[in-house]
Amino acid sequence: MRMNNFSLMRSLDIHEDPTFIPEVAAGVTEDKSEAESPSDVIKQLTDARSDSARNGFSFKGIKDYLECYRSGKLTPTQVAKNIIAMLEDCDKSTPPLRAIVQWDQEQIMLMAEASTTRYRNKCTLSCLDGIPVCLKEEFKVVPYHHRVGTVYLGTQPETEDATVARKLREAGAIIIGVSNMHELGTGTSGCNPNRYHKIPRNPYNPNHFTGGSSSGSAAAVAAGLCPVAIGTDGGGSVRIPASFCGVVGLKGTFGRISCHGSLPLSYSTVSVGPICTSVADAAIVYSILAEPDLLYPYGLKQPKATLSDMCAPDLKGLKLGVDWTFFKACDAEVLSACEKAVKHLQSLGASVVEVSLPEMEEARVAHVICILSEMRDFLQPDFNKHFHEMNLETRASLALACQFTALDYIKANRQRTRSMRFLQEIFSTVNCILTPAVPCTAPRIFESDLLTGSSDMTSTVRCMRFMQLGNFTGIPGLVVPIGYSTAGLPISLQVMAKWWDEAVLLRIGLKLEQFREQTKKPSIYYDILA
Repeated sequence: MRMNNFSLMRSLDIHEDPTFIPEVAAGVTEDKSEAESPSDVIKQLTDARSDSARNGFSFKGIKDYLECYRSGKLTPTQVAKNIIAMLEDCDKSTPPLRAIVQWDQEQIMLMAEASTTRYRNKCTLSCLDGIPVCLKEEFKVVPYHHRVGTVYLGTQPETEDATVARKLREAGAIIIGVSNMHELGTGTSGCNPNRYHKIPRNPYNPNHFTGGSSSGSAAAVAAGLCPVAIGTDGGGSVRIPASFCGVVGLKGTFGRISCHGSLPLSYSTVSVGPICTSVADAAIVYSILAEPDLLYPYGLKQPKATLSDMCAPDLKGLKLGVDWTFFKACDAEVLSACEKAVKHLQSLGASVVEVSLPEMEEARVAHVICILSEMRDFLQPDFNKHFHEMNLETRASLALACQFTALDYIKANRQRTRSMRFLQEIFSTVNCILTPAVPCTAPRIFESDLLTGSSDMTSTVRCMRFMQLGNFTGIPGLVVPIGYSTAGLPISLQVMAKWWDEAVLLRIGLKLEQFREQTKKPSIYYDILA
């Protein structure tokens, strides 16, 4: 508590009423009736000339799969057979990748054959028809076990899908299985020594962590097993692993994508989001998943998701907010790459505006109090009944949460009111806020981690540095890979926008991708379309 300043709230006198749920009413937006519909934008994104040959290696994305299916070069059935062969290879490799922890050959083939028939009959369901996807084990997915990274949950196969799983099925996607995750989402490394999970490996260097807690989702995408994965993000759990594994991660506005059917570990900080090979793919998945869900109480009054101006030729008129003091608190290699990426955005017509993000230490501590208190409350029965079946790190995190009081929690939510008000003021002057994604590159895996797991609170706190504001206040965030360290590990930049304005993130993200001169091929990569 003392080392991490977690008792900070006790010394503060905050008078604002607490905000327990960061729901924000949709503002009045200008009439976009003549603007392009999301389907028109998606058609532009999928019809655009493929840049697979540009600068050597590029990840295979949704567009590459669609080109194969539409041309008849491959069918979803043939792709599914390739994936099954690769999944078998993943399990046998040394060390095993451990990205997908549950998969079923019969289920994969059933979905693929149905998709193949639809392509033959020219009656596909969406541009995700036949596209391989995986979902984090935090979601209920028929017929897999809903273990959430533990050894004690999900003793029986699921019989009902989470909303996102159902929507992906309805779109015709091929669910190739459920992906590995940090036990109960309690860490940022992805380290999970449980017998059902083991430690997923970073495809760029298998001796390094993937990041967590959506560890397997990011590893599966970076390793080429699928171009799309779904994760959850309560403290960077989509954006951290996407950054460490060199792929794109989107955390939507709080309530934008339904969490129904995922374990409700923290009801006020968690958002669902896609991890993809490209910003265009993230936009496609977002447009399909982002809408109200009567089974999920938050986001019922959200505005319609748009992709407005995503394909604009430049960034003229956009104001990019940067708090340079906050921005620079990262490793030198990360800072150098991120500063150059900001200059690239300026070269496309955007202006950089210096902003001040106030009370960031207070927001950091308040976020930790909120997420851990809510997890501790939800997991109280598990903590009592399954304590000895939990990883040591999970026990330590939940034990730490026991030290927070009701007064700490209420004060933290009073701070949330202040932080949200500060952001409303900042977003009245800029379109977005830029930060590095993570202050460092993926940490190394040590031999002891394989046996007992890893518990490094200093590293966890540092990895969440640029993530927590989005989770605490509910604003959306997008991370895009922009380069590599001298050791060849990925570096990413983060863009955050006001509530419900994911469209501006995707517009900036599309241009940010152009900054990276070369995409390095991961050391573990399966070309499913080869």
